[in-house]
Amino acid sequence: MAARKAGAAGARRTAEVRGRRAEWVAAWFLRLKGYRVLARRYRAPVGEIDLIVRRGKLIAFVEVKARATLVEAVESVTPAGRRRVGRAAAAWLASHPAAGFDLRFDVVALSRRRLPRHLPGAFDADGRA
Repeated sequence: MAARKAGAAGARRTAEVRGRRAEWVAAWFLRLKGYRVLARRYRAPVGEIDLIVRRGKLIAFVEVKARATLVEAVESVTPAGRRRVGRAAAAWLASHPAAGFDLRFDVVALSRRRLPRHLPGAFDADGRA
């Protein structure tokens, strides 16, 4: 039983490291596209946002997913996950007024040996795709 728990903890650590690396790659990819990173791994009691970026008068809340294929990465953004990002975005906006800014919810999908795929406006604040 202890070995099973240790194995699960190791798998969680591996997933955490993979997720952090994916977020780092996505942040640089978006920087190369002209975005400025405002926040990474923003956590609120109602949810988490992987990246919050800005370009001009646009603020984008970005969900980053890394999977074996780009299709799997995009499909792994669940409706519940999209709603959590929307709630966390509302929390971020409560403390960072964004009057006059356009708001958008994006996805950056990553897979091995492929360029990241940026999907602007992938969903709305209510989690609808």
